[in-house]
Amino acid sequence: MRRTLVMVTAVLGLLSLSLTGAHADRKLRVVATIPDLKSLTEAVGGDLVEVDTLTRGTQNFHEAEVRPSMMLKLRRADALIENGLELDTWADVAVTGANNPGIIRGSPGRIEISRGIQLLEVPTTRVDRSMGDVHPLGNPHFSLDPGLAPIITQNIVDGLSRLAPDNRPAFEKNRQAFLQKLDGEMERWTKQMEPVRGGKVVVYHPDFIYFLTRFGLVQVGMLEDRPGIPPSPQHLVQIIRQMKAEQVKVILVEPWNDLKLAERVAAEAGGGAKALVMANSVGAVKGADNYIAAIDYNVKTLAQVLK
Repeated sequence: MRRTLVMVTAVLGLLSLSLTGAHADRKLRVVATIPDLKSLTEAVGGDLVEVDTLTRGTQNFHEAEVRPSMMLKLRRADALIENGLELDTWADVAVTGANNPGIIRGSPGRIEISRGIQLLEVPTTRVDRSMGDVHPLGNPHFSLDPGLAPIITQNIVDGLSRLAPDNRPAFEKNRQAFLQKLDGEMERWTKQMEPVRGGKVVVYHPDFIYFLTRFGLVQVGMLEDRPGIPPSPQHLVQIIRQMKAEQVKVILVEPWNDLKLAERVAAEAGGGAKALVMANSVGAVKGADNYIAAIDYNVKTLAQVLK
């Protein structure tokens, strides 16, 4: 009897070690709310992670519709990486439907990457819905500034390391390799944008302020009446007058915006003004297949048009 007990204990111990090893060897299953975070998580995680995203670059992230497919992705996820600042609050609904306690808010598997970001356009007065799609905590589109990638990727490393602490050295190594590559690109981008510093642009929706600030461009107006509110005829007349007076050459457009409207405004403004569909995210335009490629597309496009 005693011999049998010893054998059973030994077998259970071996099974436990086997299961632990299998879990350690398995890739972390990570879901990101937006494509930028998917690309940056892949850069940090390398072959230690399997990353999916809940949205596409051609979508309006503010208005993402929660679908059963989102819940299926989240049900098997070890981690959910979210932007925060109310850009992707819809993810809470998807998480509830997924019934995965490992990624609920406050759990180790819930990773928000806005920690430590110096935010722009933080309202100084009380915000209400009459003001349109205004974010009370500040503009959430900070991933468009490549200069903030060190903070974002550090938050990703810290989050993934909570789940796989033994892999932190690998995550840090991957992060440093990515940032070294990004530094080289930043030097090139800065040189490309230097001749057009101070250039003025109009945006359709206020998503680009971090990118514009990084490279010294000035946002002088917005095509929407208020964020998320379609423009009135009177507002469009004012924008056209402003573009003529300040010789604005560019309207920045996102894939879901009314491009024909923006093109009409640009034509009315004259002076060779153009409406440009920009890479507001990875996957938003052809060729913007990863984070560096998306930023590169925006830099090349604006440097050429504004020169």
